[in-house]
Amino acid sequence: MTSTATTGRRLGIRRGAFAPYLFVAPAFIFFAIWVIYPIIQSFIVSFYDWSGFGAGTFIGLDNYRELFDSHQFWVSLKNNVLWLVLFMLAPPLGLLIALFLNQQILGIRLAKSLFFFPFVLSQVVIGLVFSWFYQPVGGLINAILGAFGIPPVAVLSNPVLVNFGIIAAGLWPQIAYCMIIYLTGLNSVNPEQIEAARLEGAKGVRLLWHVILPQLRAATFIAVVITVIGALRSFDLVAIMTQGGPFNSSSVLAWYMYQESITNYRLGYGAAIAVILFLIMSVFIAYFLWRIVRDRQR
Repeated sequence: MTSTATTGRRLGIRRGAFAPYLFVAPAFIFFAIWVIYPIIQSFIVSFYDWSGFGAGTFIGLDNYRELFDSHQFWVSLKNNVLWLVLFMLAPPLGLLIALFLNQQILGIRLAKSLFFFPFVLSQVVIGLVFSWFYQPVGGLINAILGAFGIPPVAVLSNPVLVNFGIIAAGLWPQIAYCMIIYLTGLNSVNPEQIEAARLEGAKGVRLLWHVILPQLRAATFIAVVITVIGALRSFDLVAIMTQGGPFNSSSVLAWYMYQESITNYRLGYGAAIAVILFLIMSVFIAYFLWRIVRDRQR
């Protein structure tokens, strides 16, 4: 009887250990079909000259050689770097707004709703609204400039200003997203530590830097990761506001990939752009995952 009970217990343990994999299996299958397989297929297609119709011609690394010799590729990559640098303003600005909204005062719920509003708007709507803001005639920005006697500025028609105008439109909802992350994190901040720090004389920037921010490390990590990914895969606002213009000066890698693949019927070349963009994002994601593992091992 003892042997039978022991065997049954072991079988129960094995089944219990196998159960989590059964629950994860459906999600993994969908992930493999809709994410892993397209990534592998993109790598394969990038070695072909293929219009999307019929059979492609294997050309090896020719798509990558052409890509690295392309002036437009480097312009798009430079714009992506500019997006990435300026998008890093979103986490600190989101934190400042979250600190302001994390107060128990009259009307704060209404203020939270107003700051949250950009996050629920579609990127298409945001692009159309900011396009109207930037119009040389009748636009809000130039109406404000005109009130101070400043001549109108055609932001979206100026190769120097266009990227900054689009990035400003993208920062608006990104700041709201970071604000939500930090508001959630502030709910878990230990009030006893804050009170103890105040008794020790800490306040203002010192209190924020030494007491609050260390407890918001997880929220900061998520905000930075989401911001980096959002900057690298920027596409919607460029497509809505400028379509890469003027003179392709506002093109980013995602738009360049779309243009070559869909407009010019060069799916092999577009896949090569997608592979480069994927590798760039993989570097950042691998770094963030390494940080997570390292922090947990401490």
